[in-house]
Amino acid sequence: MKNWLLIIAALIIAAAPMFFLNSEFEGSDAGAEAVVAEQAPEYEPWAAPLVGELPGEVESGLFALQAAVGAGVLGYALGFYRGRNRESNRTSSGV
Repeated sequence: MKNWLLIIAALIIAAAPMFFLNSEFEGSDAGAEAVVAEQAPEYEPWAAPLVGELPGEVESGLFALQAAVGAGVLGYALGFYRGRNRESNRTSSGV
């Protein structure tokens, strides 16, 4: 029961800003550009994008792909180390 309450609380905390903030969501890049332009207007970027401006759907898809690959790597690592730990416990207990 306690776990379910914690899960529900986490979901409420994660979803609350979408309902209570009436501002447009922006990425951190736009905020960083504004701060740099304000604090150092003479700044020249030292790198250029490899591709031009991508449509929102492509950007979202690439972000989802990045998240999926990261989750896969994390899941593999957790499973690998859990299995290794379980095998180590099995051999040390003499089973």
